[in-house]
Amino acid sequence: MQPSDLAPGLLLGEGVRLGDGIQIGAHVVIHPGTIISDGCVIQDHAVLGKPPKLARHSSAPREAPAPLVIGRGAVVCCAAIVFAGAELGEEVIVGDQAFVRERALIGPGSVIGRGTAVDNDVSIAARVRVQTDVYLTAGSVIEDDVFVGPGVTTTNDSTMARHAPDEPLDGPTLRRACRVGGGVVLCPGVEIGEEAFVAAGAVVTRDVPTRGVAMGVPARVVREVGEADLLERWR
Repeated sequence: MQPSDLAPGLLLGEGVRLGDGIQIGAHVVIHPGTIISDGCVIQDHAVLGKPPKLARHSSAPREAPAPLVIGRGAVVCCAAIVFAGAELGEEVIVGDQAFVRERALIGPGSVIGRGTAVDNDVSIAARVRVQTDVYLTAGSVIEDDVFVGPGVTTTNDSTMARHAPDEPLDGPTLRRACRVGGGVVLCPGVEIGEEAFVAAGAVVTRDVPTRGVAMGVPARVVREVGEADLLERWR
């Protein structure tokens, strides 16, 4: 890592590629190989392309990850950390102190809230809104136009680490335009259907069907999302 005069306290690794019109704040660290496209904003104390450090017992791939790629016009806010191997689409916003791990994919126009953790191998599609202090566990799949409320927790291991080393983890799937309220807990492998609605504080232990409205502990489907509340009415 070498100091650079492009911004105060900036450290650049070997082979970093910077596009045109980039704004870089103070004391940013950009690790080797990172690719930052035109028009991006990197705010103070962000760390980009951080190499993953795995525990001895981890079953995650051990090979070196691909470089971090940040798409045109994306913003990485203050003190956020984005690992090597992640990919941020065009005009993505990663909020202050957020944490995005290796092989996470974040689609164009999506927003990751302050203090949110996006684990390895999470797939987030376009125009997703993830609010403050959310945990998206490894293997989660989030389709276009999903809303994830503040403090949502997702899980992927019903045994809590007492399983065979080769047993796959099973993150939840959030289908297009579903909405998950604040403080919801999603248990391993559950699917929230297209345009479904999960009320705040619910604990979801089983799938929620398309347009289902679920609430409670454990969550139960109580009605259907009405026509007036569908995304097409609110674009």
